[in-house]
Amino acid sequence: MAACGEGPTAPIVVTPPVDTTKTPTFTVPALTREFRGLWIATVANIDWPSRTGLTTAASQAELTSILDMARGTGINAIVLQVRANGDALYRSTLEPWSRSLTGTQGGDPGWDPLEFAVTEAHARGIELHAWFNPFRAGNLSDSLRMDARHFAKRRPDLARVFCSSLWFEPSASEVHDQAISVIQDVVRRYNVDAVHMDDFFYPYPDSKCPNLDFPDSADYARYKNTGGTLAKNDWRRDNINRFVERLYRDVHAVNATTRVGISPFGIWRPGNPAGITGLDAYNDIYADSRLWLQRGWVDYFAPQLYWSLSSTGQNFTALLDWWTAQNTMRRHLWPGLAAYRVQDGTSSAYGASEIVNEVQLARTRAAVSGGPTGTILYNTSTLKANRDNLATLLANGAFTNSALVPATPWLDAQLPSAPTISVVPLSSQPVLRVTIAGDGGKPLSWWAVRWRNGVSWTLRTVPFDTRVFDVPNTVFGLASDAIVVQAVDRVGNVSEAAIWRTP
Repeated sequence: MAACGEGPTAPIVVTPPVDTTKTPTFTVPALTREFRGLWIATVANIDWPSRTGLTTAASQAELTSILDMARGTGINAIVLQVRANGDALYRSTLEPWSRSLTGTQGGDPGWDPLEFAVTEAHARGIELHAWFNPFRAGNLSDSLRMDARHFAKRRPDLARVFCSSLWFEPSASEVHDQAISVIQDVVRRYNVDAVHMDDFFYPYPDSKCPNLDFPDSADYARYKNTGGTLAKNDWRRDNINRFVERLYRDVHAVNATTRVGISPFGIWRPGNPAGITGLDAYNDIYADSRLWLQRGWVDYFAPQLYWSLSSTGQNFTALLDWWTAQNTMRRHLWPGLAAYRVQDGTSSAYGASEIVNEVQLARTRAAVSGGPTGTILYNTSTLKANRDNLATLLANGAFTNSALVPATPWLDAQLPSAPTISVVPLSSQPVLRVTIAGDGGKPLSWWAVRWRNGVSWTLRTVPFDTRVFDVPNTVFGLASDAIVVQAVDRVGNVSEAAIWRTP
């Protein structure tokens, strides 16, 4: 059976013709589908750029090196942080430039990192998801050097100090408007494949300021004075719920095929499932993440399961199975894995095998209704440094065979039309040149190009505007005897196959 969103693989064009009376039955296997994501954190230069003040050439070289590493590892999607603290890692009229680039908030780096990242990621067959933090405004010390265009400077009445951090008031409609406008602006102007939020809604408890409550008593009093009936904690959760629901609706109002993803804290509430202990995200950061999933206010859901398979109070397997059971709307479930813990110098450090085993464990649940169909790794620096050979182990093991991101048919169920192909050998090089024609009959993202060496298949995801593509005419000493090309639309639906075979 074809994977979700795939069309049948009947041939559209066969060049040259095949005498089927003299050849065995030819079957094109189903496309491998799995999300293999990687977070790139830009706040405080965690992953990229490595430091502030780099030249354009140096910044771009670092990013292309990361993308090359990602492709070599088998990653098929990058989640790039573009709004960390009410700022922008791209050219914006709504918010100031991020300090991560020049060292000064509002400092123009002279180029557009998001535009560059989208182009370079897509050239390598990698999706680009734009990652936003809607309510975090920065550190308290940042307020002394904020650009005048920062929303906390323009609307100080909507800024809240919590311990050593600065936040936008989550109950304020103006804060919601600003964040939604920023996200819609990116969706309109950049060819991003998805928008993404992480786990920062209200601030986490801070050990530097024990028992400190978020300073929103005046806001809650105004709510009560206008007829509000919710208890304070319920009101806080409702503030976030309203934003999440609106985000999903308003992103799709701009582009119906741009996916929306959220990566919440991995525990909804202690005791869910039985035996789970830890932070109560429902009560402590007012994140009713199970509700978002069960209401279908996400296209993908990536709970941060940053614990080990052997953990007792926060067991990876138990939590993954619990979230699978909660996924009643059958959205994509792509758990976040704590690659950053691999050889991190702590007493609880992971070996690389822990991450590999979690990837494999998730795969064993893929066939379960609502089960995981991929994973996301945090963070990039760990893979870039290849700690404990993690990148090597993934490239040579779990991610050896390339995969196409799973389709999202609830956003668009129409399959694209098939391309036509012609294939000729090049006498000057050991390749077969594939020429692709067709437009899919709808907006496309990729061509899924596969070739067979008589034994095994190789997949390469090629940008839709590429019309000529070379494949090796031998693989491991065996001749490439079949080529298959399918059109892939914006949400991952694939067309019927155009097939070429040797006589």
